[in-house]
Amino acid sequence: MPSQLIVHEDFQSEALGCQRTVVVYLPAGYGRDTRRQYPVLYLHDGQNVFDGRTSYVPGQYWRMAEAADELLHHRRIEPLIMVAVYHGAEKRINEYTPTKTRKLGGGSADLHVWMMTEELRPWIGQRYRVLPHARHTGLAGSSLGGLATMYLGLTQPTVYGKLAVMSPSVWWDHRVILKMLQAAQHPQRQKLWLDVGSDEGSAPFSSTRDVRLLKAMLVSKGWREGRNLHYEEVEGADHSERSWAERAPRMLEWLFPRPR
Repeated sequence: MPSQLIVHEDFQSEALGCQRTVVVYLPAGYGRDTRRQYPVLYLHDGQNVFDGRTSYVPGQYWRMAEAADELLHHRRIEPLIMVAVYHGAEKRINEYTPTKTRKLGGGSADLHVWMMTEELRPWIGQRYRVLPHARHTGLAGSSLGGLATMYLGLTQPTVYGKLAVMSPSVWWDHRVILKMLQAAQHPQRQKLWLDVGSDEGSAPFSSTRDVRLLKAMLVSKGWREGRNLHYEEVEGADHSERSWAERAPRMLEWLFPRPR
């Protein structure tokens, strides 16, 4: 059986007070072996993940289904389920940011954390055969979605054991995520992919300087490059779905390698 994309438009979040579209990728063979359980990767900004018709820039999307299909065909990754969660449109900044700023607002990321962790995960677990442990549960996002991914990783380290933090908005609220990371006391060190493009510019986009600061802070807190931290600065890459799509296959292969 080929891979499948299943669109759910009926996921209801009490925390956010709304319905949210969720798109689920099932790997080839999912329906054949009905006892097998799979690791799972949750992705922010779900409009941009699987379909160029729904993406922020029409035609530019992460091509995650194509990437996973290709990597699975060549036996480079383990079969996994991917769950793309649509953002809240005009509420995106509010939901993806941990603090409120005078100019841009924001600050409701804790409600987003509750939705992702306490509502969506059980909802997916009731419908699909996902492995429940943190070491099999990943989270990915870019830009503000990368900031939200880092924040969920800090606040829910026993839930999300794999993080893809792509071009994160470290700049938010005077780099508040660095202060939160510095204050973090949990002993868990998730497997973490961190990247940035050389042509992303300055705020409100990622900058190489800001992401280098995040990498240095991660190392100071116990992450080790090549072991549980992978860091990339991609020459010529800008702040776009096209750029994230280009390095998404490498991210999948590093976070979900095929077991030897």
